Amino acid sequence: MGFKMRKKGKFEKAEEFMMRIKKIHKKAEAALKKSQEEMKRYTNRRRSKVEEYQVEDWVLLSTKDLKYQMKGRRSEKLMEHFIGPLLRL
Repeated sequence: MGFKMRKKGKFEKAEEFMMRIKKIHKKAEAALKKSQEEMKRYTNRRRSKVEEYQVEDWVLLSTKDLKYQMKGRRSEKLMEHFIGPLLRL
């Protein structure tokens, strides 16, 4: 994203203003990029490795989001935390 000067005109102050805005824009972009990289580095440092699953792996399914569908079974306190093993397709 940027501004393009079409032709030199008689408005030198406007051109100076535009150049100053371009410099400020570049500095702001650099600061945002640096901040984003720092946040990413900090977040990834605390993140643990995630296990990757392949097609046809056997997995356990969490019932955390299935509570409403399993409402009639038992009390929520006694309900299983995981269902499975299930074949992941």
